[in-house]
Amino acid sequence: MRHQDPLDNIPELLVRAGREIIMPAFAAGMDGRQKADGSIVTETDLACQEFLQKKLEEFDASIGFLSEEMSRETQDERLRGQKRFWCLDPLDGTTNFETGFPVFAISLALIENGMPVWACIHDPVRQESFTARYGHGATLNGLPIRAAACRRLSEAVGCIDFKRLRRPLAMHLLKQGLYRSQRNIGTCALEWAWAASGRVHFIVHGGEKIWDYAAGSLIAREAGCVFSDFANRELFPINALSSSILVACHAQLHAQIMQELWRAMD
Repeated sequence: MRHQDPLDNIPELLVRAGREIIMPAFAAGMDGRQKADGSIVTETDLACQEFLQKKLEEFDASIGFLSEEMSRETQDERLRGQKRFWCLDPLDGTTNFETGFPVFAISLALIENGMPVWACIHDPVRQESFTARYGHGATLNGLPIRAAACRRLSEAVGCIDFKRLRRPLAMHLLKQGLYRSQRNIGTCALEWAWAASGRVHFIVHGGEKIWDYAAGSLIAREAGCVFSDFANRELFPINALSSSILVACHAQLHAQIMQELWRAMD
């Protein structure tokens, strides 16, 4: 019989934050403000972070904490100075949330020695919780998930964030017939989760922050996805706050997309 893992109780904290903080605010039409980097932050981001940080400290005060809604100096300090910390995006897809588009999520990962070892992404709109623990597979609401079996780029549906790509690469990826179809849902966390669960076949993003991909990368890896940066380098151990991202549901598909990236950047 499997012993109860204390981490098994953490997803319920994300469910509570979604139910008690995010969804009531979404229904009320909360307003946001622009941060210095051009992104949006709302009072809901901050309230969700405060709630989860408090609960995680109660769970284990020895584990550090890094979140999107912290100063850059504090983020750098946590990233480089702590061997074990939580990595949180309290509301990924804030622009969607703020404009009334119902696609956003909470993303949480536990990082040890630069590697994600546990992860949860919770979608409060669809009541879907994607979870993973290193070496133990990935689940959706407790049921195992696997990435799709697509191996041909011409048959693949992918998420591409053209806004964060250099123009030559963006124009190359707009080439007709290169892939089957393209989406951009406005939340990195759910793109990773949906790749892990077979809903999309690949992701191309010019620059995600660690809180955008820490949880999703573990869930995707445990579901069978292959990923790297645009130079085909590993994303972990973490050595920077941001990275280019290429995710594919199969190694053959990853290799085909990588070839296109290199062709565009030559």
